[in-house]
Amino acid sequence: MNEKPTILYIDDEPLNVMLFEINFKKRYNVITANSGFNGLEQLQNNKMIKIVFSDMKMPGMNGVEFIRQAKKDFPEKEYFILTGYDLLDDISLAIKTNLIKKYFCKPFNVPEIEKSIVECLA
Repeated sequence: MNEKPTILYIDDEPLNVMLFEINFKKRYNVITANSGFNGLEQLQNNKMIKIVFSDMKMPGMNGVEFIRQAKKDFPEKEYFILTGYDLLDDISLAIKTNLIKKYFCKPFNVPEIEKSIVECLA
């Protein structure tokens, strides 16, 4: 039996979560969270998660803060940021320091994200 790879998507906007699920659930097991704190919980509870996508702007903890925290406990996972804003200093620093592999702009480009997922799983 071939298990679908598991990816985690974190976003506080339900519409974005729904769109991400619709676009990726055929090929992947998509787990979602609505905050960085919830995302950390999901990582604790789902060891199968291989790739993590996080929105940048969220209440409580932004995407980079979440990933910095998550990477302490789960350094083997691949992390990406999605943002509706232009490249922020935080994001460019996260790329330079290898905190994240890449960032994507919203509305998201499905083939571009798909390509990155495939590369990570290869």
